[in-house]
Amino acid sequence: MTPSPLSAGALRRRTGDLAAFAGIQEVVLKNGREEGVRALLVRNAAGLEVEVLIDRAFDLGSARFRGEPVGWRSGNGFRHPGLHEADAEDGLSWLRALDGLLVTGGLDHALFGGEYDATHYAYPPKQTVRHGLHGRLTAIPARLLRVEEDWSDEGGVLRVVGEVIQATSFGEHLRLTRTIELDVHGFEIRVHDVVDNLGFEPTPHMFLYHLNIGYPYVDEGTRLVAPITSHVWASDSTSQQGVAYDVLSAPVDGFVEQVWEHAVTAGADGRHRVALHAADGSRGVEVSWDAATQPYFFEWQNLRAGQYAVGLEPSSSPVTGEAAARADGSLTWLRHGESRTYDMTIGILDGADEVDASRVRIRAIGEQPDGLRP
Repeated sequence: MTPSPLSAGALRRRTGDLAAFAGIQEVVLKNGREEGVRALLVRNAAGLEVEVLIDRAFDLGSARFRGEPVGWRSGNGFRHPGLHEADAEDGLSWLRALDGLLVTGGLDHALFGGEYDATHYAYPPKQTVRHGLHGRLTAIPARLLRVEEDWSDEGGVLRVVGEVIQATSFGEHLRLTRTIELDVHGFEIRVHDVVDNLGFEPTPHMFLYHLNIGYPYVDEGTRLVAPITSHVWASDSTSQQGVAYDVLSAPVDGFVEQVWEHAVTAGADGRHRVALHAADGSRGVEVSWDAATQPYFFEWQNLRAGQYAVGLEPSSSPVTGEAAARADGSLTWLRHGESRTYDMTIGILDGADEVDASRVRIRAIGEQPDGLRP
């Protein structure tokens, strides 16, 4: 049984250093592909730990709850950004950087790549710009702005703030300011982002959270629970492999990724809410985000043996991507000084009671269809 959390004052009477229970530690990863990558280890008193990768766009690396992994590890490692080749492999080199709990797509492009008009930047040699999968953000180091261990008698908050600049001469000049918080005694990771345009030319903006959950929170029989009204889009593989969107299989040799865009209903609080529940109801992860700024939701099933994971992906744009958004006029353009705000909460469901409560919360918003292709 987990003991009731003590106040900070009570803890101070029992230790000479509150870091025994929770804290933030700055480290530098060593050896191999990760050599030189700065990170923050954020660890709370409830047993929730997460790596904030300063040199990888302030994204989230490994994550554990009471020693068990929550975030996915792909085998790529948290490669130093100097090793990233943004334009290689016909734009698919981003796949070599895909690893960890959160990899963010943006800031001027997300989803599949291509070549797009760039005449709005008024630089004659640059009539077009070419984007790879999910943009350039992943391999840009952040600037660490603040580290705060805010203890209080009510429990306190661990908070880190970083800034990422994506810029080029005669092109985009966008800034991401990211705040990540864990309550000292809590079960949530909160991500709050502000993207603004520091440049003086109108600039396209797309933003996607590629939130990656791995074993044991993803396993055979794990269920996706969400208030889904319809399936807007599904990759071709979803009709060929016999794996439903809502119940996961065991790892499959040679599994071809399945991607779904689900239409989901927002709750009364204006937030989308989805969850992964273990087959036996013993654990889970619930994710919520602002439906106004990220109205779209994708499910990425990567059930291939050795890669086994599910991606939960809130997005500012539909799966049809930048070309379609430009064509129908729905693409977001940021003018000088304009900004967009995003936030996401990742909650750990510890035990059957919390899994049941999650199911009730989501079902209060809406039901979902069963099966392969409702």
